[in-house]
Amino acid sequence: MADSTRPLLSDFNSSESNLPPPRSLEETIERCIGDFGWAQFLQAALVSFAWFFDAQQTFITVFTDSQPMWHCDNSDRVDSVCNTSSSNLCTLPNQTWSWDLNPHVSIISEWGLQCAGSFLKGFPASSFFLGCLIGGLALSTLADSSLGRKNMLLLSCLIMSLSSMLTAFSTSIWVYAFLRFLNGCGRATIGTCALVLSTELVGKKWRGQVGAMGFFCFTLGFLSLPMLGYINEGNSWRNLYVWTSIPTLIYCCLVRSFVRESPRWLIVKGRKEEAVSILQSIASNAITMSFTNLCFEVENDQSKSNPDVYDALKILVRKSWSFRRLLAAMVVGFGIGMVYYGMPLALTNLNFNLYLGVVFNALSEFPAFLITFFFIDKINRRDALIGFTALSGISSALIAVLGQKLGSLQIVLELLSFFSACTAFNMTLIYTIEMFPTCVRNSAISMVRQALVFGGVFSPVMVAAGRENQFWSYGLFGLIIGLCGLFVFGLPETRGSVLCDTMDEEEYKTLAKRQFIG
Repeated sequence: MADSTRPLLSDFNSSESNLPPPRSLEETIERCIGDFGWAQFLQAALVSFAWFFDAQQTFITVFTDSQPMWHCDNSDRVDSVCNTSSSNLCTLPNQTWSWDLNPHVSIISEWGLQCAGSFLKGFPASSFFLGCLIGGLALSTLADSSLGRKNMLLLSCLIMSLSSMLTAFSTSIWVYAFLRFLNGCGRATIGTCALVLSTELVGKKWRGQVGAMGFFCFTLGFLSLPMLGYINEGNSWRNLYVWTSIPTLIYCCLVRSFVRESPRWLIVKGRKEEAVSILQSIASNAITMSFTNLCFEVENDQSKSNPDVYDALKILVRKSWSFRRLLAAMVVGFGIGMVYYGMPLALTNLNFNLYLGVVFNALSEFPAFLITFFFIDKINRRDALIGFTALSGISSALIAVLGQKLGSLQIVLELLSFFSACTAFNMTLIYTIEMFPTCVRNSAISMVRQALVFGGVFSPVMVAAGRENQFWSYGLFGLIIGLCGLFVFGLPETRGSVLCDTMDEEEYKTLAKRQFIG
């Protein structure tokens, strides 16, 4: 039986016959998609909204795992042994003090963990990040191999939503920590799949802006938490998990019904008919509707091989240039992730209102998003990453060195450090997309995200230790992100570069660039 896509892909229209044939899959897709139309915008927006729920589960423990305020009971006998400002809660008899609010507002007060060690208090948050790490390693390559971008996004959101609902029924700290671990496993690949899928649905011109849409949605999700926390003030922490899980389930239904698979991935897997159908549905360019002058020799070569689940990672480490890039990007990501995930948790160590602190941290993501959205095509990736990691490190270190002498300036430096880490976080992900070809892109960005999350695994423990000495939190945050940022010098500049589809194409592009510079 003849290939039904052959006329659609290779027939020449007389009105377009003067156009040269595309030389790669990137040029083919670029010509098909054309300008950024409404169909592409709606697809990108729907996919990017997964980051909203990602943010909620990432930072929800700022409220559910916080230590509530307490007060001394009013009596002459109690006044002699209890003073709220100077007494150690763990040395007081139980009958001399009470929580300001219902004990069910936090896991600390509900399960009597106020005198537990720092490790136990931070164990659920660390379990979440550990789940992100293990889940990312186990699931990251499925989006490149068997499941694809869309199905992996759907599966991840479903796991995250169901585990979040179950978390509301936890009976102990150990059950709670296990469900947070499971939640992290599901959450691990959401940002990766959403970012890769949304950027692969558009051409090079809009790649940076579409990638920034996900960061904007993440900011909205982060900003929704203090609002939900304020509404839930005085009520059970379990409500927050229920309120965040139900909308995620609804979102899963929308993804299943309306989101399209990446045409780039379909072509690489040899599923050209599906790719053509999707290109027709989202195309904004009149050239696309006739699909003239399209040459699929590259795609036919790519579709001959169907790698197994971990083949993408094997390819990444087999080539010395790709391994060096991946290793350097992961080191940079580790330092950024430690600060990015640690700063909101460390707000309890500052003498500042927790709700306002979280709001200000969430709002500081907006300028980071705006910089990424409007200037991503105008600034060099390397210079920007070096600058923002250095700024974040210096600001964080100043908090540790000067401490209480700063007064209200502490929160200003904290916001500056967090804002710089946010911007560096966003740019690192887009930078990684541009450094690796289609066949391994999802796996590469997943590994970098795992490095970001790996930094977050240590953050809760450092924050707990920093309650006694801020060097162990803010001091180490500044030192580590500053040193890790230096590894950017080992990465190539990618601003304005074309996305490649195979390792050979990327290697040829790199060699050609070196010869041109030389």
